[in-house]
Amino acid sequence: MAALALASERVGSSAVRLPRTVHNQGKGGFAVLPAEMVRQSGVAGYPLDDHQRGPAVHALDAASLSRVCLERASAATSWHAVADEGDRVRDTVEVIGRRPGVPVQGVAPESFAPLGQIFAVYPPASSAYTKETLGRRRSQLSLLQDLENVGAQSLQPPPRSGRGPTSR
Repeated sequence: MAALALASERVGSSAVRLPRTVHNQGKGGFAVLPAEMVRQSGVAGYPLDDHQRGPAVHALDAASLSRVCLERASAATSWHAVADEGDRVRDTVEVIGRRPGVPVQGVAPESFAPLGQIFAVYPPASSAYTKETLGRRRSQLSLLQDLENVGAQSLQPPPRSGRGPTSR
């Protein structure tokens, strides 16, 4: 926030807060964790208690907002770059599991290794003020739409030992 403090010295600055999932072409941010689990285990897992949600934004929408803030925002202002205010983690995992046809099920938090604790925290965020003040609206795909476009082959688990291609 040091940049915002420079406003008193007549330096124009603003801050754009990004959610933990900034995605593009099914990649990026926290949504990568369940996709990686599918690749490794062949199961699309979501936390057992099933209450987790998370905000997200497409990378191109975040970039567009950053440009608008540089061009039009008042100095020393902060903005949220959030398009999806709270998709359920389970919904995200169901999309990830549907493409390669792997089972979707609740799994223990330790299945997510050290990042499992992140699932326990729901960091709500809204871009209502950003939309109202700067007139910014989503122009790109939502996280769930973006994940629907990911090729099933990219989520397939690796072949098991002895079942893969032979080497010469």
